[in-house]
Amino acid sequence: MPDILLSGINAKWIHPALSLRLLKANLGAYEDQTEILEFALRQPLAEKIEPILEAKPRILGFSVSIWNHKATLELLCALHDAWRTEGAPKPIVILGGPETSYLPANSALFQYADWIVRGEGEKVFRDLCEAILENHSVKSSHGKIIEGPSIDLAEVAAGYRLYTDEDLQRKLIYVEASRGCPFGCEFCLSSRDNLREFPLEPFLAEMEDLIRRGAKSFKVLDRSFNLDIPRAQKILNFFLERLTPPQYVHFEMIPSRFPLELREVLQRFPPGTLRLEVGIQTFNPKTAALINRQSNPEEELEALRFLGEKTRAIVHADLIAGLPEEDFESFAEGFDRLWGTGPTEIQVGILKILPGTPIIRHTERFGMRYAKEPPYEVLETSVLSKAELDRIKNFARFWELIINRGTFKDLSNLLALKDQAVFHRFADLGDRLFQRFQRNWGIDRKALREALEAELQIPVK
Repeated sequence: MPDILLSGINAKWIHPALSLRLLKANLGAYEDQTEILEFALRQPLAEKIEPILEAKPRILGFSVSIWNHKATLELLCALHDAWRTEGAPKPIVILGGPETSYLPANSALFQYADWIVRGEGEKVFRDLCEAILENHSVKSSHGKIIEGPSIDLAEVAAGYRLYTDEDLQRKLIYVEASRGCPFGCEFCLSSRDNLREFPLEPFLAEMEDLIRRGAKSFKVLDRSFNLDIPRAQKILNFFLERLTPPQYVHFEMIPSRFPLELREVLQRFPPGTLRLEVGIQTFNPKTAALINRQSNPEEELEALRFLGEKTRAIVHADLIAGLPEEDFESFAEGFDRLWGTGPTEIQVGILKILPGTPIIRHTERFGMRYAKEPPYEVLETSVLSKAELDRIKNFARFWELIINRGTFKDLSNLLALKDQAVFHRFADLGDRLFQRFQRNWGIDRKALREALEAELQIPVK
């Protein structure tokens, strides 16, 4: 039985948590007394409760994020009921992760915690575990909240060796070459953390070892990977020289940072080995200025056209609906401009007012009404009604099902998605599909195809 059990609920089975592996790797002498236990969001509650109760740890640590907040709360509630009614030994419960860092002290989640770690946890979690296991007193000037200071990344022990063979063969491997972001986009928590980089050569050595062990899919977590161009070139060339399909690497890129030297290496990646996420978020200059987002629409559009025409990368572009001062028509126009550059897919997200993000300062001035529970989505603004935002949500869901997933490629040309006013045309289609099915989720693929064929007036065979 482990003294320390690190646990978390992942969005899907294929997404192992790097955070848990980092915590374990930095526990020093206590690493051998620690186990990691991960779950998937849709996994039945009983399958999460039983292995934790059987482990009987002295310390139970949970990593909490926006997507698993509710599921973690449900699990903690059930565990406390079991500890109370079944007489099972109750461990010291420690919560950490991005979702805990800015929640109010009276959050329902916190009533089940003995300690809450805010900020980076590698060092402070180790110190806290040591104090608990050695029966030393723990002092905090903030009750049960302990603030984790910013860490020198050169002192952080890498956790990549803790990925299992199954992780490497069948899951998406998360890695990070840097933390934080130099930009101040007010909707993003990374804007609160200064950019810091892991030493490059040790990072590349860790990547070499992962590839040697059989890793197939890499997702680099850096928020502004292509800020330092020479460094980005070295990392790109490293993966270019080593990956062959079906292996691939995924980077998040700043849309305005594609100089010639970066373009040259991007063009050399073979098909299937490079995936790029480019966060546009908005083409509305007034909105961009309000949220402190650096924006140059023409430069960004040109970069996206380059990626679509000159590289073989899978390009994933993001837009956010519900930002202050962006109405329905402005969003539609931005979507059409983005789609015209030829990205592989566009993800339409709804603005989330995350606890701790500066964008909350716009709430009253711009009539931004949003859900107070995770995922904290905006419900309406002064220029975007609830009905309009709901329509965009419906658009986003059917766009994901029909276009992004590539399920109906043979019908795509018939949908006239290369014409002007794509957003309005597809929004109308989404409205009709919603009216037909009375939902935009859980739709059988065959039934959706039949509906599309009926819309396109394709004769039934």
